[in-house]
Parts: sequence; C-alpha cells; structure tokens
Amino acid sequence: MLRWIRQQLGFDPPHQSDTRTVYIANRFPQHGHYVPQKFEDNRIVSSKYTIWNFVPKNLFEQFRRIANFYFLIIFLVQLMIDTPTSPVTSGLPLFFVITVTAIKQGYEDWLRHKADNEVNGDPVYVVRSGSLVQTRSKNIRVGDIVRVAKDETFPADLVLLSSDRAEGTCHITTTSLDGETNLKTHYAVPETAVSQTVARLESLVAVVECQQPEADLYRFVGRITVTHQGEEIVRPLGPENLLLRGARLKNTKEIYGVAVYTGMETKMALNYKCKSQKRSAVEKSMNTFLIIYLGILLFEAILSTILKYAWQAETKWDEPWYNEKTEKEKNSSKILKFISDFLAFLVLYNFIIPISLYVTVEMQKFLGSFFISWDLDLYHEESDQKAQVNTSDLNEELGQVEYVFTDKTGTLTENEMQFRECSINGVKYQEINGKLVPEGMTEDFSDGSLPHLSGDEELFLKAVSLCHTVQISYDQTDGPGNSFRPANGISSQMEYYASSPDEKALVEATKRMGVTFKGSKGAIMEIKIFGKSEKYKLLHVLEFDANRRRMSVILQSPSGEKVLFTKGAESSILPNTTGGEIHKTRLHVDEFALKGLRTLVVACRRFSAEEYKVAASRLQEARTALQQREESLAEVFSFIERDLQLLGATGVEDRLQEKVQETIEALRLAGIKVWVLTGDKHETAISVSLSCGHFHRTMNILELIQQKSDNECAEQLRRLARRIKEDHVIQHGLVVDGASLSLALREHERLFMEVCRNCSAVLCCRMAPLQKAKVVRLLKTSPEKPITLAIGDGANDVSMIQEAHVGIGIMGKEGRQAVRNSDYAIARFKFLSKLLLVHGHFYYIRIATLVQYFFYKNVCFITPQFLYQFFCLFSQQTLYDSVYLTLYNICFTSLPILVYSLFEQLVHPHVLQSKPALYRDISKNSLLSFKTFLYWTFLGFSHAFVFFFGSYVLMGEDTSLMGNGQMFGNWTFGTLVFTVMVITVTLKLALETHFWTWVNHFVTWGSIVFYFIFSLFYGGIIWPFLHTQDMYFVFVQLLSSGSAWFAIIIIVISCLFPDVIKKIFYRQVQPTNTQKAQLTEMYQGISCMDSVCCFSDGETACAAVGRVVDRVMGRCDPSCVSRCGISLNSLCCRRISYKLEHDEAAVVDV
Repeated sequence: MLRWIRQQLGFDPPHQSDTRTVYIANRFPQHGHYVPQKFEDNRIVSSKYTIWNFVPKNLFEQFRRIANFYFLIIFLVQLMIDTPTSPVTSGLPLFFVITVTAIKQGYEDWLRHKADNEVNGDPVYVVRSGSLVQTRSKNIRVGDIVRVAKDETFPADLVLLSSDRAEGTCHITTTSLDGETNLKTHYAVPETAVSQTVARLESLVAVVECQQPEADLYRFVGRITVTHQGEEIVRPLGPENLLLRGARLKNTKEIYGVAVYTGMETKMALNYKCKSQKRSAVEKSMNTFLIIYLGILLFEAILSTILKYAWQAETKWDEPWYNEKTEKEKNSSKILKFISDFLAFLVLYNFIIPISLYVTVEMQKFLGSFFISWDLDLYHEESDQKAQVNTSDLNEELGQVEYVFTDKTGTLTENEMQFRECSINGVKYQEINGKLVPEGMTEDFSDGSLPHLSGDEELFLKAVSLCHTVQISYDQTDGPGNSFRPANGISSQMEYYASSPDEKALVEATKRMGVTFKGSKGAIMEIKIFGKSEKYKLLHVLEFDANRRRMSVILQSPSGEKVLFTKGAESSILPNTTGGEIHKTRLHVDEFALKGLRTLVVACRRFSAEEYKVAASRLQEARTALQQREESLAEVFSFIERDLQLLGATGVEDRLQEKVQETIEALRLAGIKVWVLTGDKHETAISVSLSCGHFHRTMNILELIQQKSDNECAEQLRRLARRIKEDHVIQHGLVVDGASLSLALREHERLFMEVCRNCSAVLCCRMAPLQKAKVVRLLKTSPEKPITLAIGDGANDVSMIQEAHVGIGIMGKEGRQAVRNSDYAIARFKFLSKLLLVHGHFYYIRIATLVQYFFYKNVCFITPQFLYQFFCLFSQQTLYDSVYLTLYNICFTSLPILVYSLFEQLVHPHVLQSKPALYRDISKNSLLSFKTFLYWTFLGFSHAFVFFFGSYVLMGEDTSLMGNGQMFGNWTFGTLVFTVMVITVTLKLALETHFWTWVNHFVTWGSIVFYFIFSLFYGGIIWPFLHTQDMYFVFVQLLSSGSAWFAIIIIVISCLFPDVIKKIFYRQVQPTNTQKAQLTEMYQGISCMDSVCCFSDGETACAAVGRVVDRVMGRCDPSCVSRCGISLNSLCCRRISYKLEHDEAAVVDV
C-alpha cells in the first residue's frame, strides 16, 4: 500500500528504467547478480471499486458534492446541539440520496467486475516446462510463450516468434482497437520463425529489449537478441512484429509469441484512459443557483438570530414567567448561545437547499438517455447500427450547441472510394468499361484484341499495384457478392483488404485495367499483366506517417534492378521530384481537386548498386536504434525519397453521404456555425464544401493559405478583417490551411478569432489531428465561451472529439476509436439533425424546468417556516411536523417532476425538425438565465407569502374549527399551509406540462391523492414506535371543516390564477417562436392540439371554450392526437420512434 501511495504521488515510479528486458520462456541468467524486473500480471481491471473500498471510496466521492456535504454538516449539527427539528428530517433524505446513488454506482461497477472476470478467466495455452499447458488469461506472465489459434484474440501484447507459415508471417485484424477491418501482416524475425514446434521453442535462447509501455498503438521500439550456436544475432523490432491484445488472428492456423506487456500495461488497457470530466452548462448553472440559495439561507438564519436577540432585549420576552431560565442557562456564554441559535435557525431553514435535486437529475439523465438508443429514426438499417450513448451527463448540452466541428472523409462522405481519373506523364486518362482511355477518346477496340499499354502507362500501373499494404483473402465463397468482375479474361475469387480505402480502390482499378496484384508470399510480390506473371522481391517498406504524408516500397525487379515506388500527397512528392511532367501533373492534380476528387501523386527512383547499398545500410542502422528511432528513420526516409522521377497522379472519388446538404442547412438555420476540419488539400476541400452546402455559391470566400511568416499572416488577417467590414455581403466563408493556422494561432489568436466570428462557415484544410483539437480549444476558451460539438469517424478525430464540449463519433469504416472516445455515436451525419434539434431541444427544456422547479418548490416549502418565526418570537418552533419535513421532497413532490422531465414535449418532433429556427429559442442557456432564475425564485416567495398569510387571514384565531368551539392549534395551521403548498406546487407543474400521457396524469393526481391518504393514516392511528404524535387526528379535523376546504380552494386559485393570466397575456402579446409553432402546428392536416383540427364546425360552446384554453396554454392532448391520426401507444413499451414519412402516421412509442 505504501509503495502504491508513493507511485501515485510520483515519488516511486513503477519503472526505474526507460527499457525493459524480457527473457523468452523466463530463462533468466544463472549468475547471482541478476535481479529480475517486476512486471504487472495479466489481469484487466476496469472496475472502480472493490468489496473493501466501496463504502469509504463511494462516500468520499458523494460527499465531495456541495449539497451532500452541506446536509451532512446539518445532520451532525442536529445530533450535537438542541435543534427545533429531529435529526431524522435531514438524515433520512440524505440517507435516501446517498443510498440510491450508491446502489446505481455499485450496480454499474458490478457489471464491470463481471466483464473483467470473464476476460481474465478466458482459457489460453502457454509453453511451460517443454509442453503446452492450458491456463487462464490472468495467469500469463511477461516472458511466457503463448500459442494463439486462428480467429482467437491475443491475450497480451506479444512479439511474434513464429507461425505455421515458413516465412513467419501472420494476418490480423485490429477492429476492436482502432476499428480497421483490413488484414494487417505481421512478421517474425528469421531466427525465430523456424521455431514452429514446442520443442524448438523450448530450446530457443533469446532476449527482447524494448521500451516501457506506452499508449500509442502504432509505435513500438525494441530489438531481439537470439543466441544461436554461441553467436548472438541482433534484429530490430517494430510495430510490424508486435501483436496487440484485443486484435484477432485471421487466415493463419496458429502463432507463437512472447508476452512483453501484460494486463493494465498492454496498449489496449493504456488507451482506456479516463476521459476528462465534461460538465454541462446546466450543471454549472445549477451549482451557481445552489450557492445563491445558500446565501439566502445564511441571510435568513443570521436575520432570525439577530431579531431573536433584538426581541429578547425586553425582559418580559427574554424570561417570561412561564419559561424561567435555569441557573446553567443564566451563566452560559452569550457568544456560544448566539452560535447555537444561529445553527438552530440554519437547521430550521436548511430545506431551502434541495438535497434530492442531484439524484433526480441523475435519474432523469440516465433514464432519458435510453430515448436516443430507442429512436428508430437514428437507426441505420444497412449497417444495423443504432445510436449509442456513452455518457448521459451531457444530454441537455445537445440543445446548446453553437459550433459544430466536423471531419470530412467518412463523416460528410461515405469513405467508399471509386477510381475516376488519373494523369500519366502529363496526359489525363479515364476508366471506361475497365479500360484506361486518354481524355477525349472513347473506347473502340473493334478487332476484339486486348488493349495495349504504353511503357509509361504500364510503369504507372505497376507502381500503383505494388506500392501499398493491401492484403488478399481467398476465404470467400463463390458468388457475385464475393468476387471481382473479370478483367480482360482473368477471373479470380479473392478479396482485397487495405488499411486505406484509397489503396483498395486503386488496386481494384489496376486489376480492372489488366495489371492484377496476386498477393505476397514472404518477400515476393506477384502481379499479372494481362495474364503474364511478374514477381518482385520486397526489400524494404518505408511506412506512411502523417508528417511525410507518403509511403514507399523498395523492390527488386525480375531483371535484378533495385527500384523505389512512392505515392503520397502532391505537397510531399512534387518538391522531391527532378524529372517527369511536373507542371502538367500539378495542373491535373488541381483539376482533380476542383472536382472534389482525392488525389495522390506517384513517383519512382532507380538505384545503382552503390546507392542501394548505402540506403540499406542506413535503414538497418536506424531500424535497430533503441533511442530516437523515429527521428533516425525520418532522416533516412528523406535521404532515400529524393531525386524522384514523376510518373503521374490519381483521382479517387469519395461520394457524399445521404442528406448531408439538408443537415448542414438545418444546422445553419438553427443558428449553429459549421466548421469543416480536414486533412485534404484545399481545392478538394473547397469542392466538397460547395457540393455539401457548407459553402454557398453566393458566399464570399476568403482565403488564409500558404502564409510563410508571422508578419505575412498578420497582414493577411488584417486585410480579411477590413474586407469583411467593407463588403456588403450577408455571408462570408473562410478557408485556412494547416501551416497558416499554426502561424495565426502562434501570435494572432485574437485577430484570427475576429475574422472567424464574422464568417458563417470556416473550412480548415491540411490539418493535423492536434491542430483540430487546438482549433476547438480556441473557440471553447474565447470570451463568448460558446458550446462546441466535434464529430468525426477516425482515430485522427479523437483529439478534437475529446476537446469539444460534446463529442460525437461516426460508426464509419475508419474504425471504432472515435466511437469509443465519444460521448455519443451515430451511424450517419444526417442523424445529427434530429439528435440536436429534437433530442437536444427536449432534454434541455426538460432539465431546465426540472432545476428551476426544484428551487421554486423548496422556496415555497421553507419560506412559511421563516415567516412563522415572526409570530412565535423566533423561538425556533417548527411550522410543519417532522414527517412532512422529511417526505416533502422524497414522496409528495418528487414523481411529477421526474416524469415531466422524461416525457415533456413543447412541440411535435416533426415541427422541431422542419423549423430549425426553434432551436434558437433555447440557445445560450436562455431557460436558465439569471432573469428566469429570479422569476422562479420570486414566484416561490410570492406563493409562500400567499400560503402563509392566506391561511392566517382566512383561518385566523377568530375562526373556530369545529362546532364545539375548539380553536385552531399551531399544528392544524401548519398542516393547512402544507396541504395548500403540496396542491399548489403540483398544479403549478401541471400548468407547465404541454404533453400529457397517462403516466403524467397518474403521478400528478396520484401524488395529491397519496398525500391525503398518507396524512389520514399517519394522523388517524396511534403509532407505538413514535415518541410523540403531535399530528394525531389533526388532519381529520382539518378536513372536517368546510371553512378549511374553502380556504384551500381560494388560496390555490389565488396562487395559480395570475400564472394563467400571465401565460395568456404573453402568448397573445409577445409570443416566442416556440409558442407560435404550438399555435400553428400542423402535420398533414393533423394538429397536436384540439383547437386546430380535432373538432368539427358544429362543436358546442363548451368545447370551443376548452379549445381556446388549450390553445393559449399550448397543451397537447394525446387522446385528440390519436383521433387526428397520431398514435400514442402505451408508454411502457421499450422503444421510441418518430416516423416522419409523409405516407405514415407519426408514432411515439416509449
């Protein structure tokens, strides 16, 4: 425990060295000086608690909340000093809240424990003592040799030793890690690849030296030293040698690997880091309101204490004849007495802080999040994917978004690439019926002979079909869906898999054109050119990285020549070319980009024997370096990828997703600004922005690109700012590239933000992943503090998704990493419209009303208690019985607001989608503004005054309760005030409810009925376990008085009638857009309100009056909606659906 504490404080790091040494099969050196390193076991722990620390750890976390901690202090004060109320009044609600929250969190953690146990208990096979032994996954140790069979997942991070293939290769998929479904090839070093049996592995003497664990999935630096016949052979290890936990073995019978990272040190576990806690604007407002109410509480307590001592300044009130002080009281300290009285008043008024607010909000968020998952409009049938909620804490934030930052590829587009055009040696070509045809010509082979490729064309297609990391699977069954179209008489049953959709599209295109990639066997890559086979030896792969933006292969041709083929972005290839049609190719690349095509430039370099020898030597030296390997490799790659001969360029189309343009336009009408952040070149990005409606043709497009210095960037920003002011154009669009953005963010953030704020749409191209996050952070931290949303589909979007207030992952083809790190996940970009405009709208108005209503009803609750002190000489006498104090928030008023916060709909979902401008009504946290907060607070105080003084005036001391002349007592008076209060606050919520379901009716009227039934039982029976029973027969006597019933009715009407008048007045004189939509809401001639369509012309006068009342209140009656063709089925069904097609009725099932 001490060591763990020291590690957490940073005094005792778990790893003292930058590297770890792993002895394969745990064959440690025999000399006595060796001390084995200590490594983690292979247990995966995703749970938060254990059976031993659950209670203290959970209590500590819960009492970090200010309201819980406050009530704990109040409860302790009640235990320590003589207070006017029982400790139960604070302790029971606190216990209820803490218990409910603990049960919820404990259940969630139990599910995590259950999942962990399943993973840790999986059977695995390891080599021990010369035989293959079955054990559990949790028992694997660093250094164990593990056997994994086909279609099994790797139980730890393994360095591949051998496979069933002689060359020591295997294929894997990393879908569960980064979502990529392509097959990846991994390699064993030649010295261990021959050890394919347990006996050979048992005799293997080798040591792995590698870096300590890190989260980067794509980085691994190490080396393996194999001792063979007394000679030590050192080989480099990289990501291509490491099999990650969670990946799956495919197309390979079995492999053997040595565990180098286990348990929570595996890369998969390190990537399950805790995301930074995001807090919604509503939660921040709620905390602010709590602090204000705490100030009100302190003010009331201090004022009451001062008035008590001011009142007692007179001797007759300080020590009346019926309450003489004891000798101890006379000699007690006045300061301690003052503090004691202050604490007593604090306890008396403490219920003005709503303790059950937190637990109700948590339940609302948790239960409400299911509506997103159940919404069939957010279900994508083709991929069988429904919306996913990863956190329910930000539901209401969906209704406050002001900026949307979106990726382009895979988010706005399908990420399904189709080859369209290419440029070869300065000539543009198109694919027509599987044949490569120069621009301006049509396919015409009348003699039926096979088309002929020129030397340049053939070399270009060879480069494209060989420079890639595509893998082939032959496991497909026969059928049109699993085979490619025969090209030029060549038929093949195979499937290409690639890490990049671009690569797959290009290899498929060359196959159709007659140059077919047949696969790799070891280091041999085979292609067929119109049926003629050619084999190339793969010597080196220069892997793609985001900084170089290119990848290369070095091959040995059948003639023995060493040649390098490279492809990548034109900005990374063209500066390194020395030959070929550079100018024409550059023009063609720009033309392809203007058409919205994704472009790649292809080049080659031929090596002399001496040049290749130098290049291979430097590559080997860089790859075996343990320190600064990436920097060394980057330097060597730059040395090799120079003096290139330009071959041509390709243009691949990535078509837009369905309804992208409509979605972006809806967001713009909702007042949401859309920024597109992409890595594409700016011509391609602009073309796609125009086609998807992000940029309009009439929009004034401003550019901040290719800036070379800070001064140049600043001057361009000033020019753009002046142009925006001078141009009388309603909308401006801004295009900025990554390099210029870096300059702008370095010293000119304020000027850059000024330009951006005046632009309706911003397009950032050539963006690195971290730059995306920087842009989001820049907007988040600007003076306006806007709410931001980031949406993307790939691993490169994770940083901005985590940075934004709300992160949304697209379940696309680039993997699940964005989905795992997001707050919400949807299958298509078009679903964003309903997620924000409908669900966001509903969640926000529900929780905003919930928060305001909670403070309102607690002000109503405790203010009469404060007023009562003026009539009892501030003696701290309580107005309500302690049972009523305890159950007010727990039972009598809790369910109606919870149900309201789950089902309330101001307008129909279809109207919210068809009128996006309604989203503006709730923007900038308008329903929780300080003005609205003051209104609800003032309403609570005014209603409380009516409750107290109305009861006092109508049922004062001159009015007898019963025919025998018995007078009102203080408990009867307090019960009358409490009864009026429960009825009024419940009916107040009923006035706020626009969408009535049977559940609303049940809990609203049921809460009032429950209060009456409970009071009758509580006061009508002598309970033997109660120490005192002041309420015995009080409630029965109260209800037996006609004057009491009259007072209840008059006071309730007096409180609520002004609210009704106010609503009618504002709806007629100054209606909001939402209220206008309620009045005009129609769908296929169907209205949500009785007043529009549900009555015939011959309706009665009473029906007409009811229709007008419903209209001015904006209320929706489900029964009438049903008559109009909208079915509101039972709310206990486990789904919700809003089908909006014009030929179907709108269905709402919950």
